[in-house]
Amino acid sequence: MPSPFPTADLEALGRDWVAAWNAGDLERVLKLYADDCEMSSTVAIRLGAAPDGIVRGKEALRRYWAHALAMITGLHFTLIDTFVSPDSLVVFYANERGQKICEYLRLNAAGKIVQGSANHLGH
Repeated sequence: MPSPFPTADLEALGRDWVAAWNAGDLERVLKLYADDCEMSSTVAIRLGAAPDGIVRGKEALRRYWAHALAMITGLHFTLIDTFVSPDSLVVFYANERGQKICEYLRLNAAGKIVQGSANHLGH
């Protein structure tokens, strides 16, 4: 496990993550991720990006998100809160449709996101 990251740094990462998405800048978002990252989401299953819902590697993530972004108009995340642990954070936000989502982001020792999980309400 990497050394604990300062809470302020994790909170700043959460704000940067939201700002990158709101800017519509996929490359800015991807700079936050490690090359060997994994991202899980039910949306990845629905869009055919990964049958098991886990997108593996930054290049696959780029293709998945580019496809998903092409389908969304007016993407905007409103940060509600961030929750932190020594090597991860949860970004709690509402999307442009008012849906509340929790995004779990675990970091490697270099401070890059190595594992992410988009968690949506089950109903």
